[in-house]
Amino acid sequence: MLQTSKPISVPKIAIVTDSTSDLAPEMIKDFGIEIIPLHVVYKDREYLDGVNISPDEVYKNMDIEVPTTSLPSPSEISNLFKRLKDSNVTHVLSMHISSGLSGTFETVCQVAQEYKEMVIEVVDSKALSMGLGFPVLEAARKLRNSTDFQGVINVAKTVSQRIKIYFVLSTLEYLKRGGRIGYVSGTIGELLNIKPIISVNSEGKYITSSKVRGRDQSLKKLYDILTESTQGGRYNVAIVHGGAEQEARNLWQKAREIPNINELLFNQISPVMGVHTGPGLVGIIISPALSPQY
Repeated sequence: MLQTSKPISVPKIAIVTDSTSDLAPEMIKDFGIEIIPLHVVYKDREYLDGVNISPDEVYKNMDIEVPTTSLPSPSEISNLFKRLKDSNVTHVLSMHISSGLSGTFETVCQVAQEYKEMVIEVVDSKALSMGLGFPVLEAARKLRNSTDFQGVINVAKTVSQRIKIYFVLSTLEYLKRGGRIGYVSGTIGELLNIKPIISVNSEGKYITSSKVRGRDQSLKKLYDILTESTQGGRYNVAIVHGGAEQEARNLWQKAREIPNINELLFNQISPVMGVHTGPGLVGIIISPALSPQY
């Protein structure tokens, strides 16, 4: 009697991230990436990050009230996973803002345990903004040409481990106020107009990469770091800003002349991140372009 082999089931894979990834809406739509929004919280109202509040609205109201932020609720995360399960998703890569800056990763981990029917890999990016966005984007690109779930995870982790993030702020006041200052110290330096170039360490916490005097020099230093960090090899780069579009656009124009950049993006940071940085952020995120093996 002939034995019929069981049909090989092809996994249905979804990619999830949160609103601090700063991915452009058209990219989210194009790649079908699922976004879990964090919350912007005022005394008498609350908003979903990037859904019903914009970064500019946060900055405009800061003289009246500086809001706080909160994580996605377990029920919001659960509703997303349930929707994915109901649409026959079998595997989920869920990658999130650094656990050193937010409790989002831990909350997603807890909720994921309730969904035994799906294979859910929750990854701590140890980063934010396009430091999270680039790994998610590359994983989504991999998924377009492959149903190898482990391969998709490997791409996300590989890119994440190689990301470099640098940014400058107008003031450290908001980082201090939100308790996100990490290993950056600059109270005396601020009085002397010393501007730290802030980066993110292996713990996913803020550190001072270098210090310069004055805003103009801090922006020049960002460009110098960008040119030095893109020597040899090919790179994808995002220029990001929070309430500093013109300064960031000037840096983006100069970055267009750097020969080793494959993809150059221009993004505004999410409202939640704007709460913690205040207006005046300009940043660069540098991601090595993947080799063909990925």
